[in-house]
Amino acid sequence: MKILLAEDDAMIGEALQKALKKSGYSVDWIQDGSDVELAVETTEYALVILDLGLPGKDGVEVLKSLRARENDISVLILTARDSIADRVSGLDVGADDYMVKPFALEELEARIRLLLRRKAGQKINELKVGDLALNLNTNEITYGDKHYTLSAKEFGLMHLLMEQPKNIYSRARLEESLYGWNEEVESNAVEVHIHQIRKKLGKNIIRNTRNVGYQIGIET
Repeated sequence: MKILLAEDDAMIGEALQKALKKSGYSVDWIQDGSDVELAVETTEYALVILDLGLPGKDGVEVLKSLRARENDISVLILTARDSIADRVSGLDVGADDYMVKPFALEELEARIRLLLRRKAGQKINELKVGDLALNLNTNEITYGDKHYTLSAKEFGLMHLLMEQPKNIYSRARLEESLYGWNEEVESNAVEVHIHQIRKKLGKNIIRNTRNVGYQIGIET
């Protein structure tokens, strides 16, 4: 699950990128508002976390531009602007949620899960495919009556595959979802993660269509 973080404060940006990666998200971090639209146009993101006081182009103007282009990507504003007028303005121009700094990381992650869940039309923090259930709060997966804890990358991979279980994803698409711009990716990284998941859940849990890609191996 890939997130775009638009935040010009280096300390906040670094801390958020690290924390969200630990929770299983892939995070691309930019510090200039002028770069947001290009990033969204060229990369598939599940969510944008948007500061308003960005250099280059103010966050409100960025959001207006996205909505004017009929881009419906989920946007969570995270800003120090705490007046009622600012909140109303941010929501009125198209934000899906609005948080004020300083903030609690736990609340931010809960709001991220809420927006992702809402986008996918889910009511609870769980993805289910057959007897397979992925807990979006704990990075735990249940298969039948057995419970397993997934690493951050394993969780991210299963989240993507289970959200659209009928889709077949190429290795390149999985790499793009699991890794940010500045992360080095070994040539067999996706295969290693899939191997570890299969060791836990069984070799048929992920199906490989030769020369095409991967999908969940359980019938929906």
